[in-house]
Amino acid sequence: QIKLVIQATLDYIIEALLKGQNIELRNFGVFKVKNRKGRMARNPRTGQKVQVSDRKVVVFKPGLIMKEKIRG
Repeated sequence: QIKLVIQATLDYIIEALLKGQNIELRNFGVFKVKNRKGRMARNPRTGQKVQVSDRKVVVFKPGLIMKEKIRG
């Protein structure tokens, strides 16, 4: 039952991010979608320059309590 509740919560977070909403979990952190600009990059195997297009990425910013506990 716990697995179902956690999976439903994660599904809800994904759906909200798809709608452009930020998800704030108090004392844990914030999930949000950011736009990353396109850029020129280099293929590490061949050294050839390639164009990386604009894209959306999910970012997570930990909350204050989480930061404090991780730092010790």
